[in-house]
Amino acid sequence: MSNISLIIEERAANIGNFMVGRLLPFREKRAVGPFVFIDHMGPAHLSDHENMDVPPHPHIGLSTLTFLFEGSIMHRDSLGTELEIKPGAVNWMTAGKGIVHSERTPEYLRHSDKMLHGLQIWVALPKELEQMEPNFTHVEADDIPAWEEDGVSYKLIAGEAFGKKSPVPVYSPLYFIEIKSKEAKKINIGKHLFGESGWYILEGSIKNGEHLYDPRQILITTEASLCEFEISENSTVYIFGGQPFPEEHFIFWNFVSSDKELIEKAKRDWTAQTFPKVPGETEFVPLPEPRIK
Repeated sequence: MSNISLIIEERAANIGNFMVGRLLPFREKRAVGPFVFIDHMGPAHLSDHENMDVPPHPHIGLSTLTFLFEGSIMHRDSLGTELEIKPGAVNWMTAGKGIVHSERTPEYLRHSDKMLHGLQIWVALPKELEQMEPNFTHVEADDIPAWEEDGVSYKLIAGEAFGKKSPVPVYSPLYFIEIKSKEAKKINIGKHLFGESGWYILEGSIKNGEHLYDPRQILITTEASLCEFEISENSTVYIFGGQPFPEEHFIFWNFVSSDKELIEKAKRDWTAQTFPKVPGETEFVPLPEPRIK
């Protein structure tokens, strides 16, 4: 019997001069646990004159998680952070009451061919922490808990599960797990999960019940504790989820909050350019027009 209640296909979205596949939010599912936004970047081959350039833009009320499969991004923010993220590492930026950052191809790669492939994720903050001080944490790939069981490789990128804890400093009960297998295997990890759960197939396929699912889809489960599926050979799947918040969180552009007035204030502050600045940056992304979702 299938444990899938909803299938979300990637939808093309433009983040400046770079196209991504948007997975969350979706009209029928605004969040999975505290996860409110997921973009699949690439895989994109960028020539010697093409670069990723996302100028300074603001965030409130969330933490961003960047996880790359290929390529490199230079992160700069209004805290003064300037750090290159490479595949397997995690950038975890908590906006709280407000932060500004840019994401660009590093200078040493700007005049050569390169690949870029990864995930950009937003995790909403609990209501009582939405106005916390902003902070930034970088976790190297070697510090992410990784293990193998029955020929299947696991990584706990963020949160807690399997009796393990990622060093990424999350603010609510959640998990973000990578599962890789070179051979067809049965996966049964429901007893390690909780709350709401989603499965993202990066490559290969999985079978749940009588249904076979292919890449570039998020599968929303009916119950996390029933997380059981067959993974095909040479497949990679990401499991994410956790406890949902009791109150609704609203999204406008890069702003997330349970209080619409905080979003309106952030809009006014960005228009007036009173957010903190990113050292060394002069550009900025203007405020768009759409209404709060």
